[in-house]
This record gives sequence, structure tokens and C-alpha cells, in this order.
Amino acid sequence: MSNLNNSITEFLLMEFSDNRELQILYSLLFFLIYSAGLMGNLLIVIIITIDRRLHTPMYFFIRNLSIVDICFISVTVPPASINSLVNNRVISVTGCAIQIFLLVWMAYVEYTLLTVMARDRYVAICHPLLYPVIMNPRACMQMTLTCLFTGILYAGLHTGLTFQLSFCNSNVIHQFFCDIPSLLKISCSEIFFNLISLFASALALVGCFVFIIVSYIRIFSTVLRFPVKEDQRKAFSTCIPHIIVVSLFLISTSYVHLQPPSDSGSIKDIIISVFYSIIPPFLNPILYSLRNQQIKEALRLVMKKKIFLNKA
Repeated sequence: MSNLNNSITEFLLMEFSDNRELQILYSLLFFLIYSAGLMGNLLIVIIITIDRRLHTPMYFFIRNLSIVDICFISVTVPPASINSLVNNRVISVTGCAIQIFLLVWMAYVEYTLLTVMARDRYVAICHPLLYPVIMNPRACMQMTLTCLFTGILYAGLHTGLTFQLSFCNSNVIHQFFCDIPSLLKISCSEIFFNLISLFASALALVGCFVFIIVSYIRIFSTVLRFPVKEDQRKAFSTCIPHIIVVSLFLISTSYVHLQPPSDSGSIKDIIISVFYSIIPPFLNPILYSLRNQQIKEALRLVMKKKIFLNKA
């Protein structure tokens, strides 16, 4: 088969709606969600960086997660909103490849960081005496760098496998951003190895999810033995949101990436994609940080200092 991929120089993304007014409305709505998520995560990064009392392993990972969330949500939402406002559906093949690489990389780092954070909470609650030894600064940095560099290899592998295909069925991507399943649906090449790689990735995600669930089962069994009910309530309020976001991220990504490639794109695919590309970065500051008493106290101190400096 001739490589017809060389004849395609651009793809056409799916519009939010056929109605121009709805296009603008959805674009503004997505941009508002993006702005809220961006500001929330930036606030977390600034507060944790400024307040030395928050320079602990748990907040180190929360800050890293917020940085990843900023990058993750910035890969898809701003370009999609701008394209919708200017009524432009075109994206170059190079731009599509870059977007897929960054999206897969950030998604990988996001999920592996969530897994590392589960381990952090497990060690802190179940082995508190060993916590300073196991979760020392060097170990925390090594785990973060491992997530980043293995993510580059992971994203490079999937991006390379995707763009060695030929796209001759169509150049219309049934999604508001470039993603691998949508490109597989319009490919006329053999995609067996692509499907195997996606299935292996799904198994890896399930493995991480099982690790997280087992960690929290052990955490809950330990927490239930706490003599003080208030300590139990604080521990549960920290753990349950984590499980909710991880479950949402895993279910939505697995659904999108494990659909049969022959299925046609639909508004349902867009809605499901929103749940893993927009909602988790938007919710994470609320669930992990803005509900945290130490974060709130640090925020109040920062605001007081700002007001004092303005008066001076």
C-alpha cells in the first residue's frame, strides 16, 4: 500500500456545534472552565512555593500535580476555544502530532503522579515512623523525574506508532482536539500494533488503579483504628476525593481509547473526552488543595501580607 499519509498536510477538527451562536457559547464556556482551572492550579503552586511550612512530600506532589494540570488543560482547551471563536477547524499534521505527544505525556504524568500520591498517603498513615526515611526529598524528586522521563518515552512511542500510519479514508477528526483513537478511525493502514499498544496501556492504567485501591484499603483499615473520630474524618475527607478523580480519569480514558476504531465520532465522544481532558485539572485544586485547612491558612497569610504591603 502506498503511503498516502504524505499527501495529507492538514486535518479538520470537529466543531462544538453546527450552530454559530452555540459554537461561540461552548467556546466561552470551555474558556471559563479553563481560566478557573488555570487560576486555581496557579494559586496552589504559588502558595506552596511561598509558604515554607508546606515544603513537605505531600505538598511537593500536590504542587507538581498542579503544574502538570496547567500543562494538561492548556494543550487542548485554548486552541479549541480560539478555533471555535474564529471558526477555524484546520490543524496541520505537525501541529496534530505535537498536540498528541503533549496530551499523552501530560496524561501519563498526571496518572503516575496520582499513583505516587497514593503511596505517599499510605506511608504517611500506615508507617508514620518510616515516613521521613521512605519519602525523603531525594526519593520524592526521583519519583517525579521518573514520571516525567518515562512519560516522554511513552508519549513518543504512541505518537510514532500513530503517525507512521496512512490516512486515506478522511482528514476529518471527530474530536475537538487531536487524539489517537480519532486518528485510528480514519486510517487505512493496518492498526493491529496500535490497538495492542492501547490495550497494553489500558492494562498499565488498571494496574496503577489497583495499586491505588489496595493502598487505600490499607489506609482505611488503619484509619478505622484511630481512637479519635475527628482524625478519622480528616483522613477520609482527604482520601475519598482522590479516589473519585482517579476513577473518573481511568474510566473516561479507558472508554475513549478502547472503543472499536470503526465507530463513528459523535457528541458522546466529545463529552467523554471532556471528562478526562478538562474536568480533572479543573477539580483537582478544589478536591486536593482548596479544601485543605493548611492551604487555606497559607492563603489567608499571603492575602494579609499583600493587603499590608498595599497599605504601606
